[in-house]
Amino acid sequence: MGMTILAIISLLIFTTSGEFTTDEANLRRRSAGETLCSKLIEPAGYPCTEHTIQTKDGYLLALQRVSSPNGNIRLQRGPPVLLQHGLFMAGDAWFLDSPEQSLGYILARQGFDVWVGNVRGTFWSYGHVSLSEKDKNFWDWSWQELALCDLSAMMHHIYSTTNSKILVVGHSQGTIMSLAALTQPNIAEMVEAAALLCPISYLEHISAPLVLRMVGLHLDQMVLAMGIHQLNFRSEVLINLLDSMCDGHVDCDDLLTSMTGQNCCLNNSRVDNFLEYEPHPSSVKNLRHLFQMIRQGTFSQYDYGIFKNLKLYGQVKPPAFDLSQIPKSLPLWMGYGGYDALADVADVEHTLKELQTKPELLYLENYGHLDFLMSVHGKEDVFDHMIRFFRSLGKSSA
Repeated sequence: MGMTILAIISLLIFTTSGEFTTDEANLRRRSAGETLCSKLIEPAGYPCTEHTIQTKDGYLLALQRVSSPNGNIRLQRGPPVLLQHGLFMAGDAWFLDSPEQSLGYILARQGFDVWVGNVRGTFWSYGHVSLSEKDKNFWDWSWQELALCDLSAMMHHIYSTTNSKILVVGHSQGTIMSLAALTQPNIAEMVEAAALLCPISYLEHISAPLVLRMVGLHLDQMVLAMGIHQLNFRSEVLINLLDSMCDGHVDCDDLLTSMTGQNCCLNNSRVDNFLEYEPHPSSVKNLRHLFQMIRQGTFSQYDYGIFKNLKLYGQVKPPAFDLSQIPKSLPLWMGYGGYDALADVADVEHTLKELQTKPELLYLENYGHLDFLMSVHGKEDVFDHMIRFFRSLGKSSA
């Protein structure tokens, strides 16, 4: 197929984010004093403070707190909202559309106390108390740890700082994390309500061609066999590997469609801005856990194989996250789309069947996976509905 869109994107990434010459250099390094607040949010005119929190397994995460650009910050702060990003993204994802259409800015303007999560391994978080990013043990985690360690630590910090229950918003992997975390009573008790964009707990009906090819070729095992533990798509090795997967097998001329399904309404004028910040690294183990979900049709903890499962879990198969354990009294809102090839409608319906509670639903037939984050009409189509849901909670509890 010649030079695919992956190679083009890699060139775009390299030219927008500095010069990279070696594979190791492809992981961006934060310059002194560079934060998500200083780089993106404050220049847009929004007050922003940086918080660093430590997880129980030693990772140092960045949380940003964003306020309305107008008026007295202390008087304006409404209920705390935690925004949890998806796979290969970080907290910047909520601010990359126009200020009028980006959820982070919309919530801040409407008086919510906005907190922005960044999971371990992403550019804005701060590493680990003892491990270097070059250590393979630094990357020994999947979304299971992101849910039970990272999200839990973020919530505890916000809960103790604000003395208030939290509204949680997740997109894609952020919904996997949220649903898994909310099955744990000690986490659920800190949450007022959750809004899930492209909710995922099951991946049986995923239809994205490039993802299915990766699963079929066991890309996760292939990369581990190469001694790679960090999944960094700014790396030459991984760009070339994906390039070869597309070549002659999958039409990747439209990379986003091959990975997420069709998107009806992306703001194309913001693509360069998007590529300046995305993608962020994740771990190969995380990809492997997601591929296990696709292959096995489960929403379970990480599968280490029979013997290690017996040692760690005391059973042959890893324990499932039981969605019926999410409290019936916990209000949920879900937005999902008919063209989403990752959060397929059939899998969303599977999730709904297992919940005790009946979420408020927004179904948009023409929306795809990324439309729920960066649509030109996102405020009107999605976010206004979500905010009305949040506001209705205040009225009912009052």
